[in-house]
Amino acid sequence: MKALQFSRTGDLAALDLLELPTPTPAADEVLIEIKAAGLNPSDVKNVLGRFPYTTLPRTPGRDYAGVIVAGPAHLQGVEVWGSGKELGFTREGSHAQYLSLPADAVARKPAALSFAQAATCGVPYITALDALERSQVGAGTRLLVIGSGAVGNAALALARARGAQVVAGVRRAEVREQLRAAGIEAILLSSAENLPTQVEQAFGQAAEVIFDTTGFWLPASVNALARFGRIAVIAAPVDGHVDLPVLSLYRRGGVIVGVNSLLYTVQESVALLDRIGRYFDRGELPLPQGFREVALDQALVAYQRCYEGSSEKVVLLPGAD
Repeated sequence: MKALQFSRTGDLAALDLLELPTPTPAADEVLIEIKAAGLNPSDVKNVLGRFPYTTLPRTPGRDYAGVIVAGPAHLQGVEVWGSGKELGFTREGSHAQYLSLPADAVARKPAALSFAQAATCGVPYITALDALERSQVGAGTRLLVIGSGAVGNAALALARARGAQVVAGVRRAEVREQLRAAGIEAILLSSAENLPTQVEQAFGQAAEVIFDTTGFWLPASVNALARFGRIAVIAAPVDGHVDLPVLSLYRRGGVIVGVNSLLYTVQESVALLDRIGRYFDRGELPLPQGFREVALDQALVAYQRCYEGSSEKVVLLPGAD
């Protein structure tokens, strides 16, 4: 089979497209023909050596959608999707034509999604759902989502499906207008000092939950928070440190929730994906769009573009020529 693999870390030149043996699933495993695999920034960081627990050599890739072609008879032919902390780190990942996994580590793909659409969802939607649930976002919750990347957009969609009052915070006027055209109120972020006023104007009062997907707005978010409010974070500055106004945080009774999709195993991810899939199949989430499909033999270029900061969502197609 064709697969990406790296045997050292440090730069993207370590990543090669190779011909490798097709996995042979164990008795409790299934063999999945990968129809589409998502490319996430963490896949690029993995090749660069940012995750010290990665074992080598390794095929990267966390998210996938495909068809079970070997394993228990009742599962053969089932369309599945998946993600999880092991994939691409401590066991082979999805950037290959085939993948073997434990039979209890795959979720049935939502019928509403194509393989390519499903492959865009794993990490962004698992991260977003985890953030919303652990920061207690439900019907009527005043939620500010800062950032318009894949996780931010997933959080906006899921929060609306849960009945929250949603406002997006973005830096570019064209993104604000795109969101407003989609029926999502958005504010144009200006400065940390102005954030509490902007939030007050948007909601009529302070935000109950702020989800900062950028890693830059945590200190400012504290002062825009309502009593007993929650701030969810998924990123940090390069050195990992921020100057936090703790006095303001505890006077509000505020809580900071750290969110990391790499805490969830492939089995634990099944339960999250099943819940996300039901939203899609009920028509409560917009279908993914705006992604680019790339054949696996062009994946090295896609990795480089992601490394250079491209925000374009890419789906790798291992079976494409």
